[in-house]
Amino acid sequence: MSDDEEVQRVFDALDDVERIADPEARSRAQAQITAQTRERSKRWAEQRGALANQLQAEGESVRGIAARLGVSAATVQDLLRGYKGSGKDRPPAGERNAGE
Repeated sequence: MSDDEEVQRVFDALDDVERIADPEARSRAQAQITAQTRERSKRWAEQRGALANQLQAEGESVRGIAARLGVSAATVQDLLRGYKGSGKDRPPAGERNAGE
């Protein structure tokens, strides 16, 4: 099975959850998935950051890393700087530029 097919299976499973007829059962399932997704998201972000740093160390450009990982160049820059998705850990723009 290809990577794209595996991802599609996950999307199909999420669609199945959205079709659960009982609203309470659907809500419980969604809560379980949301909790697990938060934990996985943290791990996955760390893994993507490590991979982005590895690719950069191997000489890959930010745009090249973005193309390989299927994300934007801005996301790669955030990964390389260690920023998280919410933006709450980013320094203000003036401070960020002064340190670079």
